[in-house]
Parts: sequence; C-alpha cells; structure tokens
Amino acid sequence: MSTFLQTLADHPLVPVFYHADAEHAKSILKACYDGGMRVFEFTNRGEAALPVFTELAGYVAEHCPGLALGIGTILTAADADRFIDAGAAFVVQPVMTAEVGEACRKRGLPWVPAGATLTEIYQATQLGAEAVKVFPGNVLGPGFIKAVKGPMPWLNLMVTGGVEPTAESLTTWFGAGVTAVGLGSQLFTGETASPDALRERVATLVQIVADLKAKN
Repeated sequence: MSTFLQTLADHPLVPVFYHADAEHAKSILKACYDGGMRVFEFTNRGEAALPVFTELAGYVAEHCPGLALGIGTILTAADADRFIDAGAAFVVQPVMTAEVGEACRKRGLPWVPAGATLTEIYQATQLGAEAVKVFPGNVLGPGFIKAVKGPMPWLNLMVTGGVEPTAESLTTWFGAGVTAVGLGSQLFTGETASPDALRERVATLVQIVADLKAKN
C-alpha cells in the first residue's frame, strides 16, 4: 500500500473545497487540519484556483505537517502538470482521462480518477489508479458501492457527492464499503461556516469515523 493510500485509509474524510480568497482558504484548511483531517482536496474551479492553491501549498508545508493537499476537478494533463508544479500531492478527476493518469505516473503522484460504472472503475485501476472516485454519489447511492465491491472487494473507492456530514450518512457509506468520502459544500455552510465551528464539527466527524472503524 502506498503512503497516500495508507493516509487516505487512516484519515478517510476528505474536504472538497474551493474559494477565491487565499486567506479564507487557509483558515478553512487549518480548521480541517486542527480537527483531525489529513487529506484535503482543493478544486480547480476558477481563474484564482492556481494562485490560491500555490499559496495553500506553501502554507501547508509550513503549518500542517502530514497533510496531503491535492487538486481536484482536473480535466487535462496540462492542468495536472501546472498544479503538480505548484505542490499538489495528488490529483483528482471528475472523469477518467488516460492522459492525466499518465501525467501523474510520470511525476510519481497518486491519481484518483472518477468512475460511475464497474467498467470505468476497473479501467481506472488498470491505468494505474490506486483509488477511484465514485461520482456522483447522490445518484449512484450506497447500493452501488456494495454491488461493485461484490466482484471486486479489493477496490479502494472514494465517494463524492451525496455524502452528508452526519453520523447517519457516514455510517451508511462506510457500511457500504467505501475507503473514503469527499465532503463538499454542506461541510462549510450554515453554522459551521466559521473556522472555529468548523474545527469542532470536523473533530466530531473524525471521531464518528474512528468509532465506525473500531467496530469493524
């Protein structure tokens, strides 16, 4: 098992986040880190993504030892290379393109492409993906995870979309057999929009998952 895959298995709650303001992004990342998360996906969703990510990578190197900061929403090899140059520790796709997988292989970085069918997931592993993103989770559902893991129990799947930051949702998805989950906008809005509240919520979620793993 690679270092990244071990980190993902040990710390299976992955924030999926984007903000155009670097200082705000740092405060959110630090709150997640202080709450116990050790894998963080920043998404490539705007013109500010690369400069903000570059600042985040420098911040992580100085203030967040042991955190794997990756980049998501990567569609082309050129974008993968730009963010790898900026310090990405792993690359996540909402789709699966062999050229991005090859770009990651050449640079020695973990590649997490997405699949929505058993064939796509299997093809991703054949192209070098150690973990595959199952997306959109809210459409596919936990039943899909159970069905896929039946013939291929060795798969490492990270579901994104449809995962709620609640004990009930986490219990359902991890019970279905996922290795990790991506937590999006619901984690960062409402009562947990402030860094202090977010840190406390993250710590609670981390403990929920630790308890679930201890039972299995």
